[in-house]
Amino acid sequence: MKNGYVQNGYFHEKGCFAVAELAPVYGALQRFHAGWMSRNKDHYEQGVINSAYLTDSNYMSADDRKVLYDLINSTKILDCLRPIMPNGLAFMNTQLFFGPADTEQKNYWHRDIQYTGMSVAEQQAEMAAVNVIHCRIPLEDEPGIELVPGTHKRWDNAREYETRMTEDGRNVYDPLPNANEIPLAAGDMLVFSANMIHRGLYAPDRFALDIIYCDPLPRLLQYAKEDCLPNGAELAAMSTNSPLVKTKKTLA
Repeated sequence: MKNGYVQNGYFHEKGCFAVAELAPVYGALQRFHAGWMSRNKDHYEQGVINSAYLTDSNYMSADDRKVLYDLINSTKILDCLRPIMPNGLAFMNTQLFFGPADTEQKNYWHRDIQYTGMSVAEQQAEMAAVNVIHCRIPLEDEPGIELVPGTHKRWDNAREYETRMTEDGRNVYDPLPNANEIPLAAGDMLVFSANMIHRGLYAPDRFALDIIYCDPLPRLLQYAKEDCLPNGAELAAMSTNSPLVKTKKTLA
């Protein structure tokens, strides 16, 4: 598992969670999603394919927040991540991925870091310095994700960069050589580096949770949102090893 991540930038744990085990998570996400859709109908129809900050206390009940906090703190996840996160483990964000309104909508190659406003040189330096990891847990069977192995520790070649940045006549959805498609079944867990080149594979019934963990560094945790983090009572009930506790302490 660790060796696979170090070399390829991802690993896939099939059947990591039983369907019954995820039933409370599914319920919490369905309630959040129904509220999000009512507030963001226009954005959805314009092509949005994910929501974020799911544990925001303004939009999720305390009971549903606890369900997600328990999953974020799950030893099943953390035991997999700690060997590949030598600098410690903090919580950054949650995202929910769903099918687009337009079933013909094209997907897009990207690295998460390209949206930070950093220059290319700054992105390259940051990639070599920090760990940001997605833990994807699908609640329905879906086509999954396509990844370019090894790009978590190397920069794009010419074709990859031109495709990702739509240069020299290439489109952001054009196929890339050496990419791996990873189909996902409900209850699987896919762990992958946010720094690598990847794209989602869309489907009408896609419904997948991403938990994003990172090194406990203030410059990374600027993307965490205070309203999504545990309050005092919630925090007191958590282990001192919790990634949520680590985030709160780092930002204090």
